[in-house]
Amino acid sequence: MLAMRIHEFGPSDRLKPEDLETPEPGPGEMLVRTHAAGVNPVDYKIRAGEFPPVGEDKLPLVPGGEVSGVVDAVGEGVESFNAGATVHAMVPPGRGGYATHVIVRPNEAAAIPEGMSWEEAASLPLAGLTAWQGLYEHGEMHSGQRVLIHGGAGGVGHLAVQIAKSAGCEVFTTARADEDGEMLERLGADRVIDYREENFEEIATDLDLVLDTIGGDTQKRSLACLTKGGRLVGTLGGPDEDTVKKHGVTATAFMTQPNGTQLEEMGRAFSQGTLRTNVSQTFPLEEAAKAQDTLENQHVQGKIALTVR
Repeated sequence: MLAMRIHEFGPSDRLKPEDLETPEPGPGEMLVRTHAAGVNPVDYKIRAGEFPPVGEDKLPLVPGGEVSGVVDAVGEGVESFNAGATVHAMVPPGRGGYATHVIVRPNEAAAIPEGMSWEEAASLPLAGLTAWQGLYEHGEMHSGQRVLIHGGAGGVGHLAVQIAKSAGCEVFTTARADEDGEMLERLGADRVIDYREENFEEIATDLDLVLDTIGGDTQKRSLACLTKGGRLVGTLGGPDEDTVKKHGVTATAFMTQPNGTQLEEMGRAFSQGTLRTNVSQTFPLEEAAKAQDTLENQHVQGKIALTVR
C-alpha cells in the first residue's frame, strides 16, 4: 500500500511517500481501503514533534486521524460490518489515515450516510467528535443555554456551531467576520464576533458554556464571560485551578476519543439537514505535506481533505 510516513520529527518535507505492506485485519479489526482522509491541526503538530502523547518511540509513523472508505476485509469476530460496506472512522495516532489502506475497529466506525461525499465523510470523525464530546460529554450542553465557540470557522468550530444550534442554544462564535460571518450565520451562529476588532468578553456575557479551541490568552479571558457555575471546555489544555475557582466556574481539558455510536448520531444529523461538513480544499494523498502547510499557514474555512482513490 502507499502511505505518507515520517521517520523523524520536523517540517513538512519529512512527510514522504512509501510503499508498505498492506496490513491484515486481526480479530476484531477491519481493513478499510481509504478513499479520503481528513487533515487536522494535530497532524502537523505530530509531524513537528509538538504533540506530547506521540514521542520518538512511535516513529516511523503514518499520520492521519480520520478516514472514509470501503471495508476490504474483516477479521474474526467482526459482525457489525461486512466487506463492501462504506464507512468512516476516527483512528488513533499510529494506524494513520494518510494511506491507501488502514486498520479500523468496528466501534470506531459508522456507516456513511447517503449523499455524503468521501471527502465530507473523512472530514467529520475527528473534528465532529471533538465538537460533540466537548459540548455534550464535557460541557453538559442542553437547550436554552448561551454558548460561545472560539474559532468558529475552523474544522471543529464550524461543526460545533451547528451542533450547539441544533441543541437549542444561543450561539456566539469568534471568527473573521468579513470572511467567515456569512457562512457562520448560515450554519446557525446568532452572533459572529470579529476577534480582530471586538472584545468578545464585552459581547458574549453570562455564558453557560465556552468551547475553546484556541487556548492561551483567549482561554483566560473566556473565564470572565461565564456565569457562576458555567463551564469552560478546552481542546488545548485548561487554565490553572486557582484561576478557575476565583471565577466560580469549572474548566475541563480533554482528548477526543473514537466513538462509532456518536459518529452515527452525527450521520443522522447530516441526513436530517442539520449538520454539514464544509470541505473547502482537497489535495491528492501524495501532496499531504502541501495540505498540512496550507492548514498551518493560511486561513482555512472548515476542513481540508486528502483524496486517496
